[in-house]
Amino acid sequence: MNFEEEFLKDIIKRFQSYKDLGDKTFGQLDDKDFSYQPSVESNSIAIIVHHMYGNLLSRFTNFLTEDGEKPWRQRDEEYEPANMSKQDLISSWNKGWERLFETLNSLKPEDLTKATPIRNEPMPAYDALLRALAHLAYHVGQIVYLGKAIKDTEWKTLTIPKKQSGQFNDKMTQQKNQSA
Repeated sequence: MNFEEEFLKDIIKRFQSYKDLGDKTFGQLDDKDFSYQPSVESNSIAIIVHHMYGNLLSRFTNFLTEDGEKPWRQRDEEYEPANMSKQDLISSWNKGWERLFETLNSLKPEDLTKATPIRNEPMPAYDALLRALAHLAYHVGQIVYLGKAIKDTEWKTLTIPKKQSGQFNDKMTQQKNQSA
């Protein structure tokens, strides 16, 4: 497998890991939790999901042939409070990610160096993918942070629990040694 094939395989894995963090957060939340805003200037999880949905559809519709900022996208409206149910928000979330994964799975290694513009700024496709990964990771981090703040002591950790890094590392070492 060449570098470009490895890159595509790895970036799909990274995107999937961030989607999984969001999915696991949503599983811990009630309908009302999606509209919680810590302050007037803060975004709720619903707003963040709505924004991510618009971004994913815009960026990954005709990824290699059209500007990533589509004329039909209403970005400013994505930041208005959306009165949507948890199920509707999760449906939008999944549709956005589906568009991303359809696009990623259609890419060929030679597509990575093709120019794709975002807001008329041409960049190699691999750079647009890295930009999208950073953008989505940023927003998923916000979602997880808000979920953790909302659930407080009821929160079930999504990664390594506090004060258990050593145990986790030991477990990983044991698994590696058993598979060797």
